[in-house]
Amino acid sequence: MKKIKNDCFSFKGKLLKTADAKKILLQKISPTTRSETISIKKALGRVLAENITSKIDVPGYDNAAVDGYAVYFNDLKQNAETLLPIAGIVTAGHPLRKKFKRGCAYRVLTGAPIAEKSKGPDTIIMQEDCKIMKNQVLIQPGHKKGSNYRLRGEDIKSGEKVLLKGSELRPQEIGLSASVGKRRLKVYKKVRVAIFSTGDEIQEPGKKLKFGSIYNSNRYSLISLTKQLQCEINDLGLLPDNYKKTLAALSSAAKKFDFVITSGGVSVGDEDHVYRSIKKLGKIHFWRVAIKPGRPIALGNIKKAKIIGLPGNPVSVIVTFMIFAKPALLKFSGLRSFEPHLYKIQSNFDYKKKRGRREWLRVTLINGGDGKIRAQKYPRDGSGILSSMVNADGLVELSENIDHVKKGMLVDFLPFSEVLK
Repeated sequence: MKKIKNDCFSFKGKLLKTADAKKILLQKISPTTRSETISIKKALGRVLAENITSKIDVPGYDNAAVDGYAVYFNDLKQNAETLLPIAGIVTAGHPLRKKFKRGCAYRVLTGAPIAEKSKGPDTIIMQEDCKIMKNQVLIQPGHKKGSNYRLRGEDIKSGEKVLLKGSELRPQEIGLSASVGKRRLKVYKKVRVAIFSTGDEIQEPGKKLKFGSIYNSNRYSLISLTKQLQCEINDLGLLPDNYKKTLAALSSAAKKFDFVITSGGVSVGDEDHVYRSIKKLGKIHFWRVAIKPGRPIALGNIKKAKIIGLPGNPVSVIVTFMIFAKPALLKFSGLRSFEPHLYKIQSNFDYKKKRGRREWLRVTLINGGDGKIRAQKYPRDGSGILSSMVNADGLVELSENIDHVKKGMLVDFLPFSEVLK
């Protein structure tokens, strides 16, 4: 087999900055237009493909916010107890069938429909502020007009836009959709993703590990990461270090899937065939970014399919997926907002880094003793220490212009709850 020059480190071209790489990445991706209509029972985690406008007021009628007694405020004495006859009871789903009368109180339960204030009681007294005396209620003074009263449309007005196209359908969005009468929702179809890993040293879990081999963790990390994003996943398994087989696998996958995500094979070493295959079949938009961990990362196209080549080290795979692959997949999915939030936090460590490179440090959160939470650098930070991703709480992001961190310095913290969910 003809040797390829190992120029991963001798490459003289300038490494891309993270912001430039992400700009190229997101410019090359347009949101999908494929959609389907599904039951709200199956909509969790999907992306809404239309605006939702309510055709009704929510609530659709004035109603009681508490268990108690509905009264006309003007019937109450302001500085003394008021005794009123109980003229009826109103419960949720069972409106009063007769007209409300002034000078009377009505027993109401939470959610009970009340006539509009102009036609019925305008104030509801909590039952804790009342004393029952046979068929009468004794009400203490000091109440405000309109208290404990939910007004028609106070949550949503008819004609109001309640959800926007491109929204992620979380439990609260699904509940809101149901509250305005939506039973089925138009959503974007799932992103079709093919995943494979490369390397003759890789061995599947469950078999006795041979000397010189490692178990295939990357592919299972990637499958799990993409499942969290509601992608439609095709596991292409493990490819050997063989250029022709890598070329054939990429060519076939590019015809069937929106994205092909690989781990390993993009450093352009002697056995790194993914980079060569992308270049042969399509176009490389960028490779090698000034980051740590994960410098060898590639984005390319083979026809309409986006190819994302991630590094081979286990930590680098997860970090570069979070920073690059996840925003790409979410933008393609139709999601309106897909960038994670960074939070300012005090460091509890000193650290020196190379200027001009963006780094992500694994950290745990500790109590500083003064009530403030601080970030403590995880002691083992090699890109092969996968256990650090389990034990850490998130990443501290250090920009290109930072060359050192001092204890107590404010740093940008990216919690795993933002990106690994």
